[in-house]
Order: sequence, then C-alpha cells, then structure tokens
Amino acid sequence: MASTEAESSPETRQTQFEQGVAISLHLWVSLTVAVQNNLGGPDSDDKRDWFAGAIVDMFPSFVDLAKPRKPSQKVPQDPIAEDIEATLLQVMWDEFETNVDDDSEVEVADRIVKVWTQCADGDFSLVEDLRRRWLATKGKTVKVQEVDGGDQETDWESDDDDDEDEDVEMDEAPALVAVPKERPPPEVDEDGFTKVTRKKR
Repeated sequence: MASTEAESSPETRQTQFEQGVAISLHLWVSLTVAVQNNLGGPDSDDKRDWFAGAIVDMFPSFVDLAKPRKPSQKVPQDPIAEDIEATLLQVMWDEFETNVDDDSEVEVADRIVKVWTQCADGDFSLVEDLRRRWLATKGKTVKVQEVDGGDQETDWESDDDDDEDEDVEMDEAPALVAVPKERPPPEVDEDGFTKVTRKKR
C-alpha cells in the first residue's frame, strides 16, 4: 500500500508532469527543427528546457495543491488549451524566430493537458508512452523538405495505377558546357586614360 501512495504522491505526480511536458516539447517537430538549426541562437537546447519550465509554470503545482488551504485562499485554475497554444506560438516566435503555421501547437497543447489530467489522477501511462516514443527518436535528426504549395499539379501525379510498375526510359542529360564570360569593353576617359577595374573575388 505504501508503494502505491509513493507512486501517486504529489511530488511524483509533479515530476511525471514536468517530464511529460519536456518530452512533448522534444517530440514537437517544429521546435526540434528550430533547435537543430540553432534558430534560437547557440543556446537553443537550453531555451527548449526553459520553454518546458515556462509551460509547467502555467499549471498549479501538485505539491502546492496538496497543501492545506485557508478558506479565503482560492484554488488555482488550470489553464485552458488555447492559452497553452498561444504561449507555444509566442515563445516559438520570440525565442526561435519561427512562425508555426501547421497547427501542430494544437496537438502539443492538447497532449500537455492530457498529461496534466492523467498525472492528477496518478495515471502515468501517457508519460510512459511519450517517453518510449522519445527514446526511439533520441539522437535522430529531423529532416524537413520545403514544399512550395500543396495544391499545385505535378508531373508525377497520375490517376493511372497501371503505369506505376513500368520503367520510363529517359535520354541522358546533356553535358554542361562552360560559357566564357564576355569582358566589358575598357572605359576610356576624356584624357585618353583607360580605367582599370579590379576583378571581383
């Protein structure tokens, strides 16, 4: 019985919640790309850790909630998902100069609220699931491809499924030929002197 109480003590719930928030931010692709590319400066990794702490601070501490309250003291309110989304976007812009426009902050905020709700009940299954996902991706670099537009038609899109297995023969690409640069004619001033220009480096 003592082990179950220790497992769901306010301190344990708070620690699990903090880890769930940190892992959620580590799994957020937009933030991971910003950190990998040092968009927050050379201390981008530290900023991500600070970011997790800032999100945790938006919630009342389980330890503080467990303390006895005076009748005049109000119980702190849990933040709503929209407040967390706004904070995620604001910090991404202010600290990482990244404009997140794929609505991924909605998923991250919802996940953080679910982690909070489960930790409040002493259920750490979501945190454990997030931890497994994070450990599976730890050390891997996220590769992002830039796409111009999703609605544009491309040459490789086809409605015919029959052509998928066939190879298409293509001619070899023509060899690249160096084209010599034309030299501009020398400039001669009024006195007959030729202006000397330096080559660009």
